[in-house]
Amino acid sequence: MRASLVLLAFLAAPALAAEVAGVKVEDRVKLGSGELVLNGAGLRTKAFFKVYVAGLYLAEKKTSASEVLALPGAKRVSMRLMRELSAKQLTDALDEGIRDNTPAVEQESLKGRMGELIAIMSALDRAKEGDVIALDWLPGSGTRVVLNGEPRGGAIQGEDFYRALLRIWLGDNPVSASLKKALLGQEG
Repeated sequence: MRASLVLLAFLAAPALAAEVAGVKVEDRVKLGSGELVLNGAGLRTKAFFKVYVAGLYLAEKKTSASEVLALPGAKRVSMRLMRELSAKQLTDALDEGIRDNTPAVEQESLKGRMGELIAIMSALDRAKEGDVIALDWLPGSGTRVVLNGEPRGGAIQGEDFYRALLRIWLGDNPVSASLKKALLGQEG
């Protein structure tokens, strides 16, 4: 009886959040009608500046990029900004990440949808320190940009587009090798 009470108390306790660079990263998020688990989280730096803390959320944990890219269902990449960024800085970084990790033929097929993403991000104008930008994939709906919990713009169609976005962090030429390992839950 006592052991079952301890187990019940453990199961009822809220999941503890991870912490990266002083930023709490939730262990679970609700997306659509389901719940996703934190696969991994890490810090994106550029020229010694802390840019954002990223978290990758999936239906189940995966430790390789190929497994993440093949996994069906909803997904989220969240970025809590550690500094203010202009819309141009955000879109330039996304565009560069796609170019660095997507074959030229595929880039051509993504061009129109990349334009949609750039338009949505440009409408944000600026993102302030502490803002959370999420890139969500919802099957049957598409890719959504979410700023501080509020969807922005329309859904961008095609799972191939979301996979191209994921490769920014998980591709052969990721924005950061250490961030890629962190998002995949691999030990450094």
